[in-house]
Amino acid sequence: MAKPSDTYKTIQNSSQGLYKDKGSKFLAFAYPVFSEEEIKEHLSFIKKEYFDARHHCYAYAIGLNREHYRTFDDGEPSGTAGKPIFGQIQSFELTNILIVVVRYFGGILLGTSGLITAYKAATENALQNAELIEKTLNSIFSVSFEYNVMNDLMKILKDQNIEQFNQSFGLSCSLQISVRNSKVAQILDKLSKIETVKSQFLLMK
Repeated sequence: MAKPSDTYKTIQNSSQGLYKDKGSKFLAFAYPVFSEEEIKEHLSFIKKEYFDARHHCYAYAIGLNREHYRTFDDGEPSGTAGKPIFGQIQSFELTNILIVVVRYFGGILLGTSGLITAYKAATENALQNAELIEKTLNSIFSVSFEYNVMNDLMKILKDQNIEQFNQSFGLSCSLQISVRNSKVAQILDKLSKIETVKSQFLLMK
């Protein structure tokens, strides 16, 4: 059966991995991410927390088909760090993920093949320690409506199992909903048939 076009695999929470070779220590940190802004925050934290490490190498992927990705070797020989990290992201079929591998140099050179093995193994260990989950790509909408139609609106949201948050109820009401992309047209059509209900797209997540 074909995989739905709006599902992807990622990790539930952050996780860590470790690999050691000839005195060098490789600490891997995996994070679920949704934006490049989140990625910058995690990288800034890691660089401050492990400021005394020789290298802070990473790879990330964002989007259903990993449309946005980057690898970074941070001074290691080209292709020996970021690429094997990204290779594990692909091997585990993940996206919306950042993996940073911090290296403490042990004084003995590992060579090209040794570095590739080390960065791959540290990353693999972090992913083996992570909880892998399948998620749907959702669109977030702001919905405004009059109080007298709230029951009709809530019935639709409950029947369709639509997540809602940031609720504000008064004479004029509003809330935000998260709708799976494959169901957006269907849900918006149902909501549009309720008088005074207006929906506005906010973001995709």
